Amino acid sequence: MSSIPFPNPSDDLASSSDALHDSIHSQFYSPPSFDVSGSFQMNPLSAHPPRTPRSSMSITPTSRPLSAHFGSVSISVYDEKEEDTQGTRAEAVQDHTAGDDGDEVAYELDEEDLRVKAADNKVAPHEVWRDILSASYGRDKAFKVMQYSIRVYLLFHTKLLFRSGRSAWQQTMVRRLESARSGFSFTRKMLILFNWLTPLSTILAQKTVPYASLDGSFFSHSLANAAAKKPPSSPFTGQLLSHPFLQALLAAPPPVLLDLFNGLSDDIYTLSRLGLVGQKTGARAARFADWCWFFGTLVGLVQNGIEMSIVEGQQREVENRAYQESMSGATSKSQPKASKADEKELMRLQRKTYWLKVTRTKLAMDLIFVSYDVFKLSRGKDVIQSFAGLVAAILSSLKLYDKYKSALVTKLLSSTI
Repeated sequence: MSSIPFPNPSDDLASSSDALHDSIHSQFYSPPSFDVSGSFQMNPLSAHPPRTPRSSMSITPTSRPLSAHFGSVSISVYDEKEEDTQGTRAEAVQDHTAGDDGDEVAYELDEEDLRVKAADNKVAPHEVWRDILSASYGRDKAFKVMQYSIRVYLLFHTKLLFRSGRSAWQQTMVRRLESARSGFSFTRKMLILFNWLTPLSTILAQKTVPYASLDGSFFSHSLANAAAKKPPSSPFTGQLLSHPFLQALLAAPPPVLLDLFNGLSDDIYTLSRLGLVGQKTGARAARFADWCWFFGTLVGLVQNGIEMSIVEGQQREVENRAYQESMSGATSKSQPKASKADEKELMRLQRKTYWLKVTRTKLAMDLIFVSYDVFKLSRGKDVIQSFAGLVAAILSSLKLYDKYKSALVTKLLSSTI
């Protein structure tokens, strides 16, 4: 209660006893400076003032204002409380509005994720394999899995299961499997004929050829203008080196050149198996193709390591940004758009890191396989090459399957928009 009424003094108290003690009390007590006959008012400057400045519910007509009792006392405490309350309410309304906007953004992002998942579930495996096997590269990978699966089975069959192999049906089965393996190998060689046209197109598609000119200046020389230039008069170079195509070859990246020479050498070896080229020429082309494959695999491992370090750095950057936002008090509700974007970027980088690791493993298997042919190693060649080839074939097929499935999901999403 903000006011406590006091009873008025009765008439019988104003008797002679009051007169008797007046002289005594006047020595020790002075008359109060406020009116005790009215109502008691709570001090506004007390330790626990009321939350809102409400007037007394039991003010008598004889009560006087606070200024009459306490002089010119300010009651700004109540005004400050009112301002703080109003500011808190405004901030709450603003936060609620911002929360609604954040919920809408989060809902849109979640809806997009649901659309992607629904499209991913609609893509059937047979549709992916249909697109894979419709291309010669996809059939090459499928036949490679069959070829090295047969080779691994023959390895177990002859080394572990049936070591003697004396029965007629075992010899017939082994002979048929060997023929099937050789047929798959030759079919794959036929499927990748003229595969060197892809790196050749990359070389010819170069707009400029950056090389060091004879006068010592480094500029980008156009292929179209290279033929119009005067051939160098140096005895070390002639018209051959001034040809635009040769300049394009010299300016091409090493991996592209290795793919070009590897494809040409493989085609010469295939032609020798067809009987169109001599056996010695085919053997030399096969050995040169192995060396190109060896160096191309080393270059691929270097590129894979560089790309993986870049992706891991980007992943750490996103994780550090998310950690700093969490330490600053930002949550998925206060900043839904930024949190959702960081989450999607982190998932993308993790997925990319996973496939880079798959590619690194595949390149390592290729390096092991081709090293036996390049350096003419014989110890454990059949066993190691069989398993290395099978692992590389499976990993290549997984990468190809993911590529074609992602293309189908993107196509389905674009058609539904």
